[in-house]
Amino acid sequence: MSLRQRLAQLAVCLQEPQKVARFQRLCGVEAPPSRPAAGPSAAEEEAEAPLAGDARRRERQPGAPGGPQPPGSDRNQCPAKPGDRGAPNGVRNALASELGPAPARRAAGLRRNSLTGEEGELAHVSNWPLYYLFCLGTELGNELFYILFFPFWIWNLDALVGRRLVVIWVLVMYLGQCTKDIIRWPRPASPPVVKLEVFYNSEYSMPSTHAMSGTAIPIAMVLLTYGRWQYPLIYGLILVPCWCSLVCLSRIYMGMHSILDIIAGFLYTILILVVFYPFVDLIDNFNQTHRYAPLFIIGLHLALGIFSFTLDTWSTSRGDTAEILGSGAGIACGSHVTYNMGLMLDPSLDMLPLATPPITVTLFGKAILRILIGMVFVLIVRDIMKRITIPLACKIFSIPCDDVRNARQHMEVELPYRYITYGMVGFSITFLIPYIFSFIGIS
Repeated sequence: MSLRQRLAQLAVCLQEPQKVARFQRLCGVEAPPSRPAAGPSAAEEEAEAPLAGDARRRERQPGAPGGPQPPGSDRNQCPAKPGDRGAPNGVRNALASELGPAPARRAAGLRRNSLTGEEGELAHVSNWPLYYLFCLGTELGNELFYILFFPFWIWNLDALVGRRLVVIWVLVMYLGQCTKDIIRWPRPASPPVVKLEVFYNSEYSMPSTHAMSGTAIPIAMVLLTYGRWQYPLIYGLILVPCWCSLVCLSRIYMGMHSILDIIAGFLYTILILVVFYPFVDLIDNFNQTHRYAPLFIIGLHLALGIFSFTLDTWSTSRGDTAEILGSGAGIACGSHVTYNMGLMLDPSLDMLPLATPPITVTLFGKAILRILIGMVFVLIVRDIMKRITIPLACKIFSIPCDDVRNARQHMEVELPYRYITYGMVGFSITFLIPYIFSFIGIS
């Protein structure tokens, strides 16, 4: 057997949903006994076959990665949209409503899917510390974490490191999201997998962008801070595997990714960092100092957003990609204005490495004030822009705005809404809010 055949066999083995289910059982997660273990009835299968994309069954060979799933998996596939040539985009469980109220020993699924409104399954959880630990791990790749983490770095720790972390994050997440829509592999089949979280269930699976973010952020933090700040390297060597492992394992625990998705996301991120990390300083300096940087930043990020929307039918990944690009563009443009106004200057090279300042009541109090005031402002900006951009885009492109969820499934609405709204959020984080801090004396 050749090396290529062995690798293909290994890939098929690592993609099996049974391995995800086995890991879940090992961690104390099991489906309730009332959950049907077999596939759909013949009537259900016949009714869904025209919608679920028969081409997928004809074209893919059994055993190939992304090929036909075990019995019962087709029941879980969302219908492909007209003209879609790839696999159905995502999975639906349709079980939470059938199981009735959860007993005390069951855990309800996490957040609803923002596209379909479906909820995660109810499940028996026997190891609650692991459940909460992996809930934390999966949140390290969600919007709530990002909207707290990056501003905290920019406002309280080191603006230069914060900006460059954003550059790396945008690059890694954009390439990961686009790769998903090119490969088009479905999520692990349920059953046998228990879907504890379905927020991103309408996206494709390969590679795991949670795994990519959970790998890129801690590694980039160490690369950007070691030598710039005085601290023992062992701290970074402990942080990276702990952070990365927690995020990656949490996605298997939640039933959202196969082992192959996680490994591919990790290796893909390492490759991206090896190729692009040497250019991060150059990109950040260009964003700050070049005269026409804002025009280039806005044009490039907008072009990338339009390209990503042409890769596939609408899913949550489309909006997330526009949100990531908008945030990156806003933060870069804000840093350009801030630099030219002299509001937030980086320390000179002769001051490096920087020593950690002593934590005093005044320092701690200012940090808390900056977070509270800044986040309130961020939420206000986001809400105002959302209320303006969605109706405006609907009016410009003559799209009914009665049902916002349906309206946002049009590229003409979702792209400008996400891009403009989160572009203003990013701009606020690096310019408007630091200006407020400077004005009230807590910068």
